[in-house]
Amino acid sequence: MHRNNTHIELFDRIAPWYGLFYRLQKFRYARVLKRMRKIMDPSRIRTVIDVGCGTGALCSVLQEAGFHVTGTDPSLPMLRIAMKRKENRGITCVQANVLTGLPFDDDSFDAAIASFVAHGLEAEERIVMYREMIRVACKLVVIYDYHGSRSLCTDVIETLEGGGYFSFIAQGEEEMKRVCNVTALPVSRQTSWYVCTLEEIP
Repeated sequence: MHRNNTHIELFDRIAPWYGLFYRLQKFRYARVLKRMRKIMDPSRIRTVIDVGCGTGALCSVLQEAGFHVTGTDPSLPMLRIAMKRKENRGITCVQANVLTGLPFDDDSFDAAIASFVAHGLEAEERIVMYREMIRVACKLVVIYDYHGSRSLCTDVIETLEGGGYFSFIAQGEEEMKRVCNVTALPVSRQTSWYVCTLEEIP
């Protein structure tokens, strides 16, 4: 896990810069959530854990949509930015690393979601994350991340950031199929919601 610790230290350092994009991220997440309302149906999904929540933009959108939200991230500076936002009062923020185990019982949440986390991990780490998200959720797991077409800008940024971006693009969906029955729902030219339903829907 040494590589992952180095990655966490990187996000500790760049947390203030991430915070600058908080409003833009909220706008984009709100637009996506509106499109995916049938998946995140509030009539059956009430509690949601955001794994790798960063500065809390997705947590904030989920709470405003009526969900009871818990955000987890291994980076304390990221969580501090999330907790400073007035609109995020009521969101439970927990410092935790999905790769070493989340501090929650099995089936603690209706849904688990991770946004742009998977591509930053290596293949074996991604499998750990998927399984841990399935463990803590009882109805739904969503991986919101890259899919399909690449762009030069994204390639450059992700190369500088490190992680498993290129392997995720090549094999991410197939990896998920090893641990759950997943459906990829396109969000944009470059991104998808990878949806794993854990319950039978009447």
